[in-house]
Parts: sequence; structure tokens; C-alpha cells
Amino acid sequence: MLGFLLRLLPFWVREPLLIAVGSVLGVRIMYLAVRDHDRVAAGLGVVFLVFTAIRVHAVIRALRARRNPSPTASADGAAVDAATQPQPQAQAGIGPRPSPDTPEKEHNAWGQAVAAVAVFGALAAALWAAPRFMPSDDNAPQPASCSGGAHEELPKAYKDTPQPVTGEELCKALNRPDLAKLLGTPGETATTASSSNNTAPLTDGKVAQPETEVTFDTYTVNVSATYNELTTDQYVKLMKFGDEKDIKTLTVLGRPAVLSSDHTMKLEINLGSGGSGGPVEQGPLARTLSVALDRNDRGGYCEITVWSTSGALPNDSALLNIAEKVLPRIPKRPVR
Repeated sequence: MLGFLLRLLPFWVREPLLIAVGSVLGVRIMYLAVRDHDRVAAGLGVVFLVFTAIRVHAVIRALRARRNPSPTASADGAAVDAATQPQPQAQAGIGPRPSPDTPEKEHNAWGQAVAAVAVFGALAAALWAAPRFMPSDDNAPQPASCSGGAHEELPKAYKDTPQPVTGEELCKALNRPDLAKLLGTPGETATTASSSNNTAPLTDGKVAQPETEVTFDTYTVNVSATYNELTTDQYVKLMKFGDEKDIKTLTVLGRPAVLSSDHTMKLEINLGSGGSGGPVEQGPLARTLSVALDRNDRGGYCEITVWSTSGALPNDSALLNIAEKVLPRIPKRPVR
């Protein structure tokens, strides 16, 4: 049916249209073949391009024939010179009669060419815009979006804390498109992203402690904000009594900060008969950057922790880069 419709089109519409479609499809298929290393698609693209080249050759021959028409010959081979033949004198008052065999006026080739170009432009625009509006068949994993804690009611500690950040806001600040690049693994995509509006342990629910966590194949990043009265100097003293290692004080965005290392906890839960779990074990080492919530260090801090199941850790510069992106999204603690 399509071939029949194409044969009904004039030559100067049909051929440019076939050239336009063949070239667009050929180039597109060849691009996909090179990207996906598909030999079958490459062969199909070559077929479209060869078909297009044949049509271009036919159009070139037709253009040359129109520019250089060959003289018509008579039956005995002698050229007929219509100018030398005497013309009968028309009778007065009688005009030339139209002949029934007179051919219709030939269509304007330039108009047909313009129409073909217009059709080609419409097809090209449709092919260009189709991937944006049609569902993609790409199976590449999509980055995880923030979930959890978005619609839950905030604990009373958040109402008693001036301008606290929520877990959802922390997640939006951490789950950045360039987070994997900041960690030194630019080719990875976030697999999970979650947040919660917790309260700090051992405070009877009186200290707000929102947190968020984003997981990649290599690293996991956790960010929390604790709205207590503990200063960074006091926090460093507590670290020295604990098991933290590699303690290093520094300044981040003009705020007091401290780097430390500690092991995570590993807990196994058996969901079989009885539902018993194994003992709490020592997990992989984690690196934490703790930064005061304001320059004057009036209490409270933000913690950025990174770890991996393999035990490998990124450079400290990765935590500093993450802090420089996340901290401006957390409101500074107001003066009390």
C-alpha cells in the first residue's frame, strides 16, 4: 500500500522524500549500531545508505537531462525545422482551435522541490522529537529518589527547636547528581536514598536528629544534624575517651570541625523459624566529618559519614567536598 502511494507522487516529490527518509534512518541506525556494537544494525544501516545513494544518483541524472534536452529526430533521421515551414494564414475572426491532445501544463519543478523539503523538515522534526516524548527502552538504572520521612508527623523536639532541618531536606541536599563524582566514583548511580526525622538516643526524645542516607555500589553516605548543646571542642574531648581513631581538627566553611574514624556495627537477623538474630559484630571502618552548625559553635553539629562493605574509604577531601555542598542547605542555628 505504501509503495502504491509513493508511485502516485510526482518524481520531484517522491525522490527527495525517499532520499530524506533514507538518509535520516541510515545515519540513525548506524549511530545506534556503533554505540551498541550491533553488526546486524550496522548492515541494515548500510542498506539504507546504499538505497539513498542510488536515489541521489537518479535525481542527478534527471537534473542533467532537464538541463541538456536532446533534439527530436524525424522518421528518416532528418531534423525538423519548424521555423522554415510556412504557416497557414488564419482566417479572419477564427482563432486556433484547442487540440484535445494538447498536454497539460507541466508542474513547476521548483515548487515540487520546496514541497519535498517541507515534508523532509516535518519528518526530521518528528524523528528528532520522538525520543523526548516516547517512552525509552533504555534499561539503564535510574538514580534513586528520596523516600521515607516525607509525610510523617514531626516529633515534638522539632517544634521546640528553632529552624530545624528535616530528613527530607537533608536528603535533597545530599542526593545530588554529582555525589558519585564527589566520592571519586563518577560512573556509579545511587541505588537507595532514604531519610528520617529521628531524635538523638539517650535524650528521651528531646533532641532533634534528622538524618539521610544514600547508597552506591561502592560507598554509603550518611548525613545527620544533631540539635544539642554540645560544642565541637566538647565533642573532640568525648572522642578521645572513645574508640575513635585518626582524630583531626580543622575548619570547614569557617566553622570548627573534626575528622574521626570508627567501626560500624554489623547486625544479622534470621527471618527463619524463631526469628532469632546473631550477635552484634564489628562492621567496616567509617570516616566521619563533624562540623558545627554555626561559626560561633553555640552547640549542635552536622555529621557526614562514609563507609563501604569492602572496608575501603575515600580520601578526606571527598568528605570536605560533600560538606561544602550540603552545609549551605542547612539553616544556621539562630542566636539564643
